[in-house]
Amino acid sequence: MFRELTRKNKAATREECLRLLENEKRGVLSVQGDDGYPYGMPMNHWYDAENGCLWFHCGHGGHREDALAQCNKVSYCVYNQGWAHPGEWVKHVTSVIVFGRMEIVDDWDEVIRVATALSRKFTDDEGYIAREIKAFAHETRLLKLTLDHITGKHVTES
Repeated sequence: MFRELTRKNKAATREECLRLLENEKRGVLSVQGDDGYPYGMPMNHWYDAENGCLWFHCGHGGHREDALAQCNKVSYCVYNQGWAHPGEWVKHVTSVIVFGRMEIVDDWDEVIRVATALSRKFTDDEGYIAREIKAFAHETRLLKLTLDHITGKHVTES
């Protein structure tokens, strides 16, 4: 059902893909938008290794939510900043694309758990996290991406 990489020698292992999802903070979530146009938006994510899924938070309503009501199949792309050998400009980058199904989760305990875990990717200031959750959790829409397929690739820019 899912295509294989054309250049298999560039493939990242599943472990490398999951590590990238754990370490990187942002990616682009793509849904099937209005009139069949793809709609991609930058999002922050948290990879929940225990449950093998990706979590996102956002506001209620809007283009994304309307699109998900029509089709819950999405893709999510993440890539790292890459690295270069000393003295070279060429970057070696790894990217991951996840295909899966997105659902809205309204469980209050999950909103708190996921918002806390996601916030910890950005700061270890527990006071700040607690204040933000108290102020904004009631306005938070929680999205869960169940992974159907994951693929990754190593690219050398040149």
